[in-house]
Amino acid sequence: MTNPASRFRMIARIALGGACLASLAACGGRDRPRADLAAAQITTIGVNSYLWRAALETVSFAPLLQADSAGGVIVTDWYANPQNPGERVKLTVSILDQDLRADALRVAASRQVAQGNAWVDAPVQAATVQKLEDIILTKARELRRQAVAS
Repeated sequence: MTNPASRFRMIARIALGGACLASLAACGGRDRPRADLAAAQITTIGVNSYLWRAALETVSFAPLLQADSAGGVIVTDWYANPQNPGERVKLTVSILDQDLRADALRVAASRQVAQGNAWVDAPVQAATVQKLEDIILTKARELRRQAVAS
């Protein structure tokens, strides 16, 4: 049949092929899903999507400076109401969690008033910030209700 040298070569090929397959299997093991997951996390939203969408809708009256869905931060530029051009506001909305909870949301507001040719910092009423947070939370809950119902 076959001589010992060809039998040895055949066994060596099988062993080498098995070693190659084993090393390839190790390459596709646990490391690959982590890399795929990391890549997926870069392109997906990092915070509660209902809070994010509600916050964007709520501050849509002002021009955006920054909207980072991975970090959950929305920063508006200064906005002056046309009916009150001597006052302007700037908002920062932070979404802190992936859960739809009241403590997962923070709104900070800055306010300035015109004095002469300059803008001067002015206090923001705590009720204003609280009202914005309430509006965002109400919208987020409504968005979630709509999503669950459909």
